[in-house]
Amino acid sequence: MAIRFELVKKCPSTGARAGILHTPHGSFPTPLFMPVGTQASVKAVSSEELRELGADIILSNTYHLYLRPGHELIARAGGLHRFMNWERGILTDSGGYQVFSLGTLRKITEDGVAFRSHVDGSKHFLTPEKAIEIQTALGADIIMAFDECIPYPAEYEYVRASTERTTRWAQRCLKAKTRSDQGLFGIVQGGMYKELRTQSVRDLISLDFPGYAIGGLSVGEPTTLMYEILDHTVPQLPETKPRYLMGVGTPDALVEGVKSGIDMFDCVFPTRVARNGTAMTLSGRLVVKNAEYANDFRPIDPNCGCPVCRNYSRAYIRHLLKSGEILGLRLTTLHNLYFLFEFMRRMRRAIIEDRFLAFRDEFLQRQGEQ
Repeated sequence: MAIRFELVKKCPSTGARAGILHTPHGSFPTPLFMPVGTQASVKAVSSEELRELGADIILSNTYHLYLRPGHELIARAGGLHRFMNWERGILTDSGGYQVFSLGTLRKITEDGVAFRSHVDGSKHFLTPEKAIEIQTALGADIIMAFDECIPYPAEYEYVRASTERTTRWAQRCLKAKTRSDQGLFGIVQGGMYKELRTQSVRDLISLDFPGYAIGGLSVGEPTTLMYEILDHTVPQLPETKPRYLMGVGTPDALVEGVKSGIDMFDCVFPTRVARNGTAMTLSGRLVVKNAEYANDFRPIDPNCGCPVCRNYSRAYIRHLLKSGEILGLRLTTLHNLYFLFEFMRRMRRAIIEDRFLAFRDEFLQRQGEQ
């Protein structure tokens, strides 16, 4: 199998677990966070910098790369790894979330989704087979089945019909897959209805994917409901395969996701807030561009070992941000990515050393201390 999961240690009191995810481009410790490189680039950061910060797997987007520069061009370049000079892991999502977020610009049928490009208004039709064709050309290590990301709130009958269609699309994706060096993950849907989540899990497990993602969460529902659905769903997934929670990347959600038994996460959050002048710390978010830091010559986080905190002050970074200098948002981005990679490394050590709950309690107590 292209993708294999090795369980190293499990928390005796929770679902948290440490493992190793084996891929064609390396073996990586879990739990892990994947930064989002939507268009074959994590915004403002080079591949060399990502390696130095400690990134293992990055996520790129099928929908965006299909529209530009086109999957055929990337295939001619030797695939996404060579195209963007990244020799470690890559996961590509199916494009489902982006297509379904287009709202009135798309129409769902059993065959697939007709939509208009947000770039130039051109018409396209994305099917499960087309999503696999694009991801095959991109050459990612992990590819995702085509699904509908169900909005919140949604009526039961709508969610039921959508979830059943997602299962049928998953079967079509499996049939369309051709490369043995790619692992295809199924995506659990079911909205906020526990019985539909259970049915989705059962249907996908019967198809024997090498990994399973949980989609349709962090789409506007209350955080407590997201955790409730996670706690219901994750224990039903196979222990021998990786579990991926899509679109989640705040530290509190990472901790709770790991507590439920999640191994992989992705989110635009750390890079997006960085571009707005917000830095992440164990004590909460620090809005560097605020006036209170104009004469603050301390690093963003005195306890952080990232290149930014070793070399630059809050006052300097604030000056760059207020002046519109690109370096300012680059520095906050580098810091935030390093912070999350280190956060996941610390969480993994805590699991291995049987102190995950203590780690979680200490983290929750520190939030808001800034």
